[in-house]
Amino acid sequence: MGYPDFFDEVEAIELKDPLSLVLGAFENGEYAITYVEVVKAAGHSCPTVAGAYIMALEALKALYPNERAVRGNIKVEFEEALEDGVAGVIGNVISQITGATDKSGFKGLQGQFARHSLMYFNAKIDSSARFTRVDTGKSVDVNYNPNSIPADSQMMPLMQKLTSGEATPEDVKKFGELWQDRVKRIFENINEVVEVTEL
Repeated sequence: MGYPDFFDEVEAIELKDPLSLVLGAFENGEYAITYVEVVKAAGHSCPTVAGAYIMALEALKALYPNERAVRGNIKVEFEEALEDGVAGVIGNVISQITGATDKSGFKGLQGQFARHSLMYFNAKIDSSARFTRVDTGKSVDVNYNPNSIPADSQMMPLMQKLTSGEATPEDVKKFGELWQDRVKRIFENINEVVEVTEL
């Protein structure tokens, strides 16, 4: 399975999952989610998928500065509606990482370990997303904006070839390389594209 090398260079998100411990999936309920795994689930790597990963990574660092983030203990709110723009894509990635879902998630075991009703859209917030620890109530607002990392100037002409059906195999390969180059640069400049504010 081949993929861009930088996928393996992205910092993994270290988690502790009490449900995983109880059900015997991972020793001590501890594991990491990597960018490669998120890309597999999404089916692609793009600035949106990368941005969702970055938002979760940085928010969880702020909420759990000296410990693993606890999957299933995190509420996530979005300013946008589920149907707007790429909100659904972002929500899916963050759900994979945090376990939070709107109404479709795990209902729990005897009232414990529930994952549903932890993700909300159309929230009255002034940020890309708000992450809140359920146990302590501590929240952080996260804003993500990749506009400071521009696409290569060759992208648009290649995109036009792709959408018109005129692209050669070489054009397709080049387009993919340039596309992932921007994603790589976004990860290399995390401090420029994301802002975390503790509330």
